[in-house]
Amino acid sequence: MIITRTPFRISFFGGGTDFPEYYKKNDNCGVIAATINKYCYISIRELPNFFEHIHRISYSKIEHVKNVEEIQHPVIRTVLQLYRIQKGLEIHYDGDMPARSGLASSSAFSVGMINAILEMLQKDKSKYILADEALKVEQKILKEAVGSQDQIITSFGGLNHINFYRNDTYQISPVQISDKEKNKLLDHLMLFYTGLQRYASNIESDKIKNIEKNKNHLHNISQIHDEAIKLFDQKELNMFEIGNLLKDSWKQKKELSNKVSLPLIDEAYEAAIQNGAYGGKILGAGGGGFLLFIVPEHKKNSLREALKTFLEIEFSFENEGSKVIFNSDKVNE
Repeated sequence: MIITRTPFRISFFGGGTDFPEYYKKNDNCGVIAATINKYCYISIRELPNFFEHIHRISYSKIEHVKNVEEIQHPVIRTVLQLYRIQKGLEIHYDGDMPARSGLASSSAFSVGMINAILEMLQKDKSKYILADEALKVEQKILKEAVGSQDQIITSFGGLNHINFYRNDTYQISPVQISDKEKNKLLDHLMLFYTGLQRYASNIESDKIKNIEKNKNHLHNISQIHDEAIKLFDQKELNMFEIGNLLKDSWKQKKELSNKVSLPLIDEAYEAAIQNGAYGGKILGAGGGGFLLFIVPEHKKNSLREALKTFLEIEFSFENEGSKVIFNSDKVNE
């Protein structure tokens, strides 16, 4: 049996400029994002051949199939086809957070699945390989309406800055802040679950369709990202200024599609600002999921009271990215 653990992520700045449809035609595209200690777990093992089915797959539903082509889950089917898996497998998915909620759960699944299969096949699987293979599966094979940050950040882990280039390459580098400042950033963050799940592809397709129309908003998002880089390069983080930039970025993001926000989200956001948040945003594509705010310590209780109908999630940063946490063949090595 092999088990992989892949982190979910929170994104701060630059989201929207990581669509290939945008960064292949524009300069200065990049994102700032971080992985958190909430994970996607995928386990695989060879399935004994005395069952009537060949593959058993368990996620939000259970599939028993006799060949790979019958698998309904698109990522599992595509990964098994890509690596020409012939042996019968049992595959299980478990997640710390709900799917379709803006924490890159889909890409974490893709990365974790690829990591498990490459481990089973004893193939090379650097962080770059995991990210590139996940990008290939989601964007080139399945042709999903997705950006490029999630596959990369969940593969590598950590608080990172990712640059995207016109030639469809990227560069990832850690945000260079001290542990003290990273803890200060974490202490100012509050995460709330709206209870709304949505299919990100429906929203992202709308954004991609309107990229030309939204180029000014995307340019503004890129400029805000550049300003954020300057703030993160300072010896001491100015959380008020970072919060204000997050607020400015959220205003631009809402203009990319009328599906990004909802009255419930707008009301919650305004309540957060009125109760002390410096700024915030909806994570991921929008339309539901999680709200992230930057809040001074002395205003946290006030904000909790204002958003008491939402579930607050405590979290920390993590730095490992996707990894194999168990391989039964290596237990006694």
